[in-house]
Amino acid sequence: MKLSSRRAQQTGVLELPMTSMIDVVFLLLIFFMTTSSFVETERNLESAIEVRKQSSQQAQNDMEPVIVEIVEVDGGYVYRLGDREMTGEAELESILTQFPNKTDGAFVRVSDGAPFRMAAAAIQAGKSAGFSIVTYVPLRPNE
Repeated sequence: MKLSSRRAQQTGVLELPMTSMIDVVFLLLIFFMTTSSFVETERNLESAIEVRKQSSQQAQNDMEPVIVEIVEVDGGYVYRLGDREMTGEAELESILTQFPNKTDGAFVRVSDGAPFRMAAAAIQAGKSAGFSIVTYVPLRPNE
């Protein structure tokens, strides 16, 4: 028993139920609208880091650590800070107070055979000058 004729099948147009399709589209639209966030992406946010523009020479000087060396000169020991040589602890401390990078710390390099009191005085001068960390570095004889 046939309910439809062949002639109706050949000439018939296929119809889709549009009401249910519209319902699905609206449900998807509502879902995506409620779950999406309207926050700016991270690459579009303003940076909280401030950039200081300075010359490369000044930036290079900021990176150099403070190194106090105790070396032997003409049979005696002296404090050497860069090109300057000092014999007294007070002079060393007054020069160390002029450095701006106190949080970077300072190094006290002591050659072999130097008196311990000079090493201790150099460490104390660094602490008195305001350096947060003063590191003792012994030198080997071949350095």
